[in-house]
Amino acid sequence: MTNAHVTNAHVTNTRVTNLGGKVAVVIGAAGVGNMGQTIARALADAGAKVVVAGRNEANLMVLADAIGGDWIACDLTQKAEVYALASETVKRHGKVDIAINATGWGLLKKLQDVTEDELDGMVALQFKGVHHFLAAFVAAMPAGGSLIQISSASTFALLFDHAAYIGTKAGADALVRCIANQYGAKGIRANSIAPGITASPMTAQAMATPGIEAAFAREYPLGRIGTADDVADAVVWLCSDGCFLTGQTLQVNGGLTLRRNPLPHEVGASIAAAMAAGGT
Repeated sequence: MTNAHVTNAHVTNTRVTNLGGKVAVVIGAAGVGNMGQTIARALADAGAKVVVAGRNEANLMVLADAIGGDWIACDLTQKAEVYALASETVKRHGKVDIAINATGWGLLKKLQDVTEDELDGMVALQFKGVHHFLAAFVAAMPAGGSLIQISSASTFALLFDHAAYIGTKAGADALVRCIANQYGAKGIRANSIAPGITASPMTAQAMATPGIEAAFAREYPLGRIGTADDVADAVVWLCSDGCFLTGQTLQVNGGLTLRRNPLPHEVGASIAAAMAAGGT
């Protein structure tokens, strides 16, 4: 594996961006240790008052207490709940300056095997839910702000058996561009961030298989897969007043999109090689 000694290494940048006085909402922060929680902690470290949202109230309460923030239960697929999240945040904290949607469902399944219910669920979460998110928070930002959608490098560096996920993520990116174009004159910046495969609870089971990480890491010019901290650092910058960027998809993936994701037979070969070498 290329640069194997740095595959799992990541030194978190010292975040010097000052977001003091800003109110931020992070949807998708209910999973312990997930990307949404990492983003919420980074925003709090930068000085923002952070409202975390999701479906697991117990986890949200713990996180909010740890970062000195607030929490509101919200199911992104329910339009009324998303609008209530925006309005309740304004009611409690006077405004919303930043809103991030870090939800996602990494369905990996053969095209013909995807059920109608799974397809409906994917669209509800990763397209309709994004529409709800953008519409609700544009309305809650009369003085402008920063909207961020967590996308995926797989919309550029394609993966097999991932069409529903990739298609809805790509559609969400198009929604973000529309918002950036229409609402920039009101001071609203809207951008997507596209990580590659990332060390996180969502990928932990797959990454535990010997050879999987090596198969992906060799396609990254920087020599390792990404971390949630990499994404959080980019989020903090996008939320800063000095950011002059909108309507873009930031490829925060170590250069993966200069190359490609591995093909299935390459992943299989990497697993076989790792197992033959002793399963490490």
